[in-house]
Amino acid sequence: MQERPAEQIIRLLTERRQTLAVAESCTGGLIGHMLTEVPGSSEAFLGGAVAYANSIKEKLGVPAETLKQYGAVSAQAVEALSTGVRTWAGADYGLAVTGIAGPGGATEAKPIGLTYIGLASADRVQVEQHNFTGDRSAVKRSTANAALTMLEETLMRGSGIHPEPHHAS
Repeated sequence: MQERPAEQIIRLLTERRQTLAVAESCTGGLIGHMLTEVPGSSEAFLGGAVAYANSIKEKLGVPAETLKQYGAVSAQAVEALSTGVRTWAGADYGLAVTGIAGPGGATEAKPIGLTYIGLASADRVQVEQHNFTGDRSAVKRSTANAALTMLEETLMRGSGIHPEPHHAS
């Protein structure tokens, strides 16, 4: 039976004695929930924060100027958030998400379903942009799944295993 992304992530991190922390805005803790459904996740998953308010994003390292200039839903904000949660928790990896789940909060420039995922390690930060469809729950689920897939693929590349290419939606 093929492992789900959360299972594979926990297994790979545990084998490597590496750790993960998350900062979730639009998913409201769903990523943490999915990770902690895996038995033994406490070996690798340190924890995280549901960083809904900008004031919490700032406490996790997103500069107020970044929020003012680019907004909370931006590549710049999620990059700072993934780096900030990694530093805050003392983790090997920091995974962060921000987006517009709807039904409100959208603008012409930032529609419902626009999400950004950031993944920080000691030597780099990756950012993906997605445009998901569906209701609030669907956008949250799609964002959480995409974030876990991004991390899983990064960990697999680091092990010499090359997963099938993933294309941002």
